[in-house]
Amino acid sequence: MPPYHLRFFFEPGVSDTPLWPYDLDSPYGYPCELERLPISPATRAELERLCEWYQSSIDWDYPPDPSPWPAAERELFREQSDAALGALRRELGDGWTVEDRR
Repeated sequence: MPPYHLRFFFEPGVSDTPLWPYDLDSPYGYPCELERLPISPATRAELERLCEWYQSSIDWDYPPDPSPWPAAERELFREQSDAALGALRRELGDGWTVEDRR
């Protein structure tokens, strides 16, 4: 398997994937379509859940405003996204690089 390089970050308005390949012609789509990746359904579901949750961190009435999340929710999101990134890296294995760009 050739090496694949993905960037991991959450994007306002994108509620289905936190993964973005460097190659616009990636066989996994741009942004990555999680169902195309060799990961478990549980990891896929967790990444989708986190993407949806992330959208609530934005004040959609005026997005430049600070996040409406309290500090405890920001920390919980960080912890859970760290855990999901770890699971993703383990499942993809050595042929993949997943760069944390949060």
